[in-house]
Amino acid sequence: MSADFHKLLFDISEALVADELAALKFLSQEYIPTGKLEAIQDPKAFFKVLQEKGMIEAGNLSFLKELLYRINRMDLLAAHLGSSREEMARELQISGRAKVSAYRQLLYRIAEDLTPEDVKCVKFLLQKEMPKNKLQDNASMLKVLLEMERNEIIKEDDLAVLKDILKGFRADVKKQIDIYEEKKKGKLFNLLFKRRDEVFFVIFVAPSLASQESREDDSKEKLHCPVPVSVHPSGQGAEGETPHLLVESYKMKNNPHGYCVILNNHIFKNPHEVREGTLKDGEAVKRVFQWLQFETVEHRNLEAKQMYAELKGYSKKDHSNMDCFVCFIFSHGEKDKIQGADHELVNIKDLLSCFSGSNCPSLAGKPKLFFIQACQGSVRHPAVTVKEDFSGHLETDATPLTSIPDQADILVGTATVEDYECYRCPETGSIYIQCLCKKMELLCPLRKDLITILTEVNKEVGGRVLNGWKQMPKITSTLRKQLIFQIPQSQSIGK
Repeated sequence: MSADFHKLLFDISEALVADELAALKFLSQEYIPTGKLEAIQDPKAFFKVLQEKGMIEAGNLSFLKELLYRINRMDLLAAHLGSSREEMARELQISGRAKVSAYRQLLYRIAEDLTPEDVKCVKFLLQKEMPKNKLQDNASMLKVLLEMERNEIIKEDDLAVLKDILKGFRADVKKQIDIYEEKKKGKLFNLLFKRRDEVFFVIFVAPSLASQESREDDSKEKLHCPVPVSVHPSGQGAEGETPHLLVESYKMKNNPHGYCVILNNHIFKNPHEVREGTLKDGEAVKRVFQWLQFETVEHRNLEAKQMYAELKGYSKKDHSNMDCFVCFIFSHGEKDKIQGADHELVNIKDLLSCFSGSNCPSLAGKPKLFFIQACQGSVRHPAVTVKEDFSGHLETDATPLTSIPDQADILVGTATVEDYECYRCPETGSIYIQCLCKKMELLCPLRKDLITILTEVNKEVGGRVLNGWKQMPKITSTLRKQLIFQIPQSQSIGK
């Protein structure tokens, strides 16, 4: 058992990089002395210290699981510890299970959300508060936060200086501190209880401070039965009513909001593989995203290496003055791979990983959207209705997508679920992309969020019968906020 335990720690340590080790050390500040943490230079030494402190052992890996969950290494969590994002989220909601304090979680989220340009601003504004040698260009935000703690500029119950710094250029991040402080003071509190063998999560909003004292006795009597709240992307309750929950949205204030890149493979070396109708998809996407104030560019018939190089180039651009990144990929392919015009293959995961936080820091904390018109396999989805609502010739694109990098703020919309085909009409374009564009034209002016729009796409495409077969699109998302596209008041979409 001991050998298996140490082999487990060895395997996990081999998969961690320097930035992730720094994050693990930061999240463990309450349990390991700062001096000892600073001396740690590799994950193996970190795990050894955790064992010495009794934080991890062969029969108890809960703290290790939490750490991997906090730094978003769900792949290691699943492969080595048999857990998942959903399981950990449920586990850590139980009172007393989370070992990383809410304060340390908050600071880590702030560090993750700030872009390199934001960090420069923080350092500049701290020059009078801290020694300049602690604010060097290579100092990460985690290091800056640690120095702020050492200098007692910030404390668990005093984040005023950090709030004052952030309010000028990242009001959304400053808002996270506001929410943390409100919860800490008791203005917001969560009550978890059982009623009739059902579990309800209830959020009560306490009275304002001005009137709380005078109504303190009455408030206990006025807390009646709670209303169960279901989690839904659009913030709707279980019965379609909107509960009083504040749902944060991504900032969409810049013009342009970002790049919309279309990789559209139409013509291949084999003339039988020409993807007729795909140019219609490109036209529809350009029309919609130019209307939504994106800098929209289409690249056609790229070889596999060129596809990767093109997205790699966009990941190296400075997105500091942009809000979002969007990419559409239309081509043939195989499982987990996209086919270039030269018949060579490129890994979908490699394309997406260009935009990880480390590879594209100026998009950290901002939404990255990928839409892929491709089959997930060769199986045809059986229809459950008789009447067909589509007629005409349909083709398939055999490109599967089974996974995305395990990182926040990424959404992947695929034309179909795993193992099944999707359809493209040579005359009018693909069923999925054309429906997506029409729904965005219809629902964006109504300020519907992206998940709601994609759910409508799922409903419409999934409800159609296509030459006797069905198609069911899929949404895979690690977005942490609502994404609502801003519509220019004086601009209407072109025909």
